[in-house]
Amino acid sequence: MNEMLAAKWERFKKLYVHCEELGLSLDVSRMDFDETFLEQMEPEVQRAFGEMRDLESGAIANKDEKRMVGHYWLRNAQLAPTEEIAGAIVKAVEEVKKFAAAVHAGSVKGVGGKFENLLVIGIGGSALGPQFVSKALGCNKKGHIKLHFIDNTDPDGVDAVLGNLDGALSKTLCAVISKSGGTKETRNGMVEVKRCYERSGLRFGAHALAITGEGSELDKTAISGEWLGRFPMWDWIGGRTSELSTVGLLPAALQGVDIEALLAGAAACDEVTRRSDTASNPAALMALMWYSAGNGKGIKDLVVLPYKDRLELFSKYLQQLIMESIGKELDRNGKKANQGLAVYGNKGSTDQHAYVQQLRDGINNFFVTFINVLKDREDTSMEVEPGVATGDYLNGFFLGTRKALHENCRQSITISINTLDAFRIGVLIALFERTVGIYASLVNINAYHQPGVEAGKKAAQGILDLQAKVVQHLLTSVGVALSVSDIAKVIGDSVDPEEVYYICEHLAGSRRTGVRRKAGEPFWSSTYSIT
Repeated sequence: MNEMLAAKWERFKKLYVHCEELGLSLDVSRMDFDETFLEQMEPEVQRAFGEMRDLESGAIANKDEKRMVGHYWLRNAQLAPTEEIAGAIVKAVEEVKKFAAAVHAGSVKGVGGKFENLLVIGIGGSALGPQFVSKALGCNKKGHIKLHFIDNTDPDGVDAVLGNLDGALSKTLCAVISKSGGTKETRNGMVEVKRCYERSGLRFGAHALAITGEGSELDKTAISGEWLGRFPMWDWIGGRTSELSTVGLLPAALQGVDIEALLAGAAACDEVTRRSDTASNPAALMALMWYSAGNGKGIKDLVVLPYKDRLELFSKYLQQLIMESIGKELDRNGKKANQGLAVYGNKGSTDQHAYVQQLRDGINNFFVTFINVLKDREDTSMEVEPGVATGDYLNGFFLGTRKALHENCRQSITISINTLDAFRIGVLIALFERTVGIYASLVNINAYHQPGVEAGKKAAQGILDLQAKVVQHLLTSVGVALSVSDIAKVIGDSVDPEEVYYICEHLAGSRRTGVRRKAGEPFWSSTYSIT
């Protein structure tokens, strides 16, 4: 072995962490930092460990919303700060298992017989986690329920999902998921689905369950409508960290996923990532790599590249977990910070036929996290050519891409897991949750609120209020063509004509309200009327 390769091997051995109890290893040897960086950051990492301990003990970690942050209690109820919370967690898991068993046995069923489908109506964390776990563990599991999702307020999307369930609603269970019960996208989906059931001569409540906060509008609706079940959500659980609550456990259990193994994997990872020894803590090391790559400002994107089809949705799940947690304008002292870490990805080796070309040869504004699954399938693979199986090719493409990027000074982290099962999915969820928490401490931001999301919701309501005024004004002049500027002027001096234009275009496009656009006019002089 030459001197350069010997040095490289020694660096690899120092920066490779193997966690036997998790069936997971982390390799950060191909990140561009030296040992002085780890030494310099050690006081900050220890401070982050202390903040994580306080958080798990029940401190008000989300100070802006004056809330505890308790997703770690979900997989170890004994950590909960009160017996009441601990009891509620244990009870919820038991209720999930009991309900799923009743559905599988057929004692809880639809008008048409045993449930064959589950329609999840939710958005954000109420859909992304269940979608990811369904793809990874439960998709097409023989003899168990098939999942469908309405995760937006797009009418065309709703129609497509309901079209796939045409004739099967009497054997379809609906899970409506919203903590507050006031999330508009979820409410809209529920209203449309309820009407579809009623048009089919079916009572919606006989096929529905709610996962929501106690006393919410959705909870009240479920009670008054005599729905099949109600499962709790708590204000100390954020949507992006809710997969191991009833939000994710119930859909998983209904698909036959071993939810006890899912929780056990997360609990085992929590134990490992609580270690105060940075060198043996994979979450701490990964958080430090995020900091190093992005200079503590997120100036480089995180590309998630799992080499396993069933992990295809992992990057989408991580987009919310990381970007909603880390993307903040202000730090915890109220100072301008504009923190963030952009996340994207799909799967290998598909990506090698897509954007990896740019990663290798284009702008160096990213670092990669490879996820390698050692077990390629349940059965023994056939050879597609002498001495080579399909899984050998997948591994070759993984290592080849990793090497090609490294040779062109592109940084990467490699996570390897033994196999893809419920335990390991729990491990991955917990690993990235802890990494987000530690990184947030390092850059001094609140990872557990989402003011930008709330700002978007308020702005959307303002647009809907403006739309009502636009329609009302058009109704006062039925048949008369009015320009955008005239409409805006009548409504008020502070009304933005640009917003009026887009509202009118939407109304004319949907044709629901009778609004028409006069054909042949340039957009800046467009006129609209109700006929």
